[in-house]
Amino acid sequence: MFRIITVCTGNICRSPMAELMLTRALADAGLDDVATVDSAGTTDYEAGRPIDDRASRKLASQGISSSAHRARRFEESWFGERDLILALNDDHYKELRALAPDGESRNKVRMLRDFDPDVAGEAPEKQGITDPWYGDEAGFDDSWELIEAAIPGIVEHVRQTVDDHR
Repeated sequence: MFRIITVCTGNICRSPMAELMLTRALADAGLDDVATVDSAGTTDYEAGRPIDDRASRKLASQGISSSAHRARRFEESWFGERDLILALNDDHYKELRALAPDGESRNKVRMLRDFDPDVAGEAPEKQGITDPWYGDEAGFDDSWELIEAAIPGIVEHVRQTVDDHR
């Protein structure tokens, strides 16, 4: 099983949106039997709380349920349990790479938008998704669009990686 985790600050907006959007995309691509996605935050500020209502509404408008989500903090042991660690902003990227226990773990950390062809290869500072928590519904629409643009590249990465290991 190829394991992916998406990571933001509190795990109530961006990372659960990315988790659930990517889970659906992998299922649509027929990869849900070989790949799985979860999410976490770099902090425990929101641990145990459900997804932000605005994120939930945005997902629901696209036919994705988020009712089971509960926020949690990223644990260092997960470096050994995940194959791809997707940071939603450059501060998450830097924190995760600093937390990584070794080079192999550090190399698993990527910016989610590094899979978006419009910004792939750019510096992490240019690939971030601004935290929509501080704004209104429009910020969640923006987050959706930026995450959505990266999903085909992530799905293709998973497909190639799984095929290479068969």
